Amino acid sequence: MKVLVSVKRAIDYNVRIQIKPDGSGVVENGVKHSMNPFDEIAVEQAMRWKEAGTAEEVVAVTIGPDAAKEQLRSALAFGCDRAIHIKTDEPVQPLTAARVFEAIAQKEEPKVFMMGKQAIDDDSNQTGQMTSALLEWPQATFASEIELSGETAKVTREIDAGLETIEVDLPAVITADLRLNEPRYLKLPDIMKAKKKPIEDMSLDDLGVEAAARLETLKTTPPPTREAGVRVESVDELVAKLKEKGLV
Repeated sequence: MKVLVSVKRAIDYNVRIQIKPDGSGVVENGVKHSMNPFDEIAVEQAMRWKEAGTAEEVVAVTIGPDAAKEQLRSALAFGCDRAIHIKTDEPVQPLTAARVFEAIAQKEEPKVFMMGKQAIDDDSNQTGQMTSALLEWPQATFASEIELSGETAKVTREIDAGLETIEVDLPAVITADLRLNEPRYLKLPDIMKAKKKPIEDMSLDDLGVEAAARLETLKTTPPPTREAGVRVESVDELVAKLKEKGLV
């Protein structure tokens, strides 16, 4: 069984985000980037399947500039067999990413297309669902547990009401939630081996995909500054303050 897994380059989650002075976006130059954390979970899951003998090949794919190869190398260090880099310097919106992934999936013919449920830079949570729709494959989003058996996958999903378990036919698109697993720590020998593994370069034109922007960001602003809190001397005073604000 072949598993395709998507990897996105995003600003590292430990970085304090700064807004550009003109409000056109966030500052990215000189800022540490890393693999989107939900994608790390997706890669880890794919590798566990391979180590268990369930998957025979794991292929990582990313869309982005030359710098995105760094995240592909991380995926290869996890143990992915191959990597595909769709090179573009243009911003990639969810629908464009989905169209790229549709073309790659048709070319690679995986049984499972693993993705993170969302990227921490835009929090769109749309690419997996759009890819599924374009491919006309079943989807299982927000997965916290996955059991593969023959031509089906039993997936436990995290939903607002709790947990939901569904079964989907393969091939399918599955998106990883936070509690699916804990990604491994990459060791130096694995990082060095990853440098020798192949990365296939492609372009949007090669796949017949146009980077059409469907959404326009008008302005980016930081959240409002929080007001200072009020110190109270007793529980009675606290309750009185809460009543003043209509909170109790």
